[in-house]
Amino acid sequence: MNSNLVSRLSQIVFALVMLVFAFFHLSNANGMAGMVPAFIPGGVIWVYVSGVALAVAGLAFILNTKVRLAGYLLGALLLIIVLTIHLPGLIGGNEMSMSMLLKDTGLAAAAFFIGSKNV
Repeated sequence: MNSNLVSRLSQIVFALVMLVFAFFHLSNANGMAGMVPAFIPGGVIWVYVSGVALAVAGLAFILNTKVRLAGYLLGALLLIIVLTIHLPGLIGGNEMSMSMLLKDTGLAAAAFFIGSKNV
């Protein structure tokens, strides 16, 4: 359990960011479906699945329950997004992909860190 006030507040702020991203995924799934690689069947379903995963992780962090599992699973999800969406976009010449790749890599590191601190 995370008893340090700064760590706990940081965890809550991180969770709120994940909840905002979840809202974006769930409210604009059709707009984001074009980002799902063509080799992955399902398209818009994966936008909903990732949105729900972001929301569940955010809630776990706020409620301070199953934080280790949520942190590790969220970190893995974000790295999968980096490798399947942002890296191919960067290689394909999409200028926004670099900032998205760096953002999601940093968020994945933070998720792993939060998960590792909650033993």
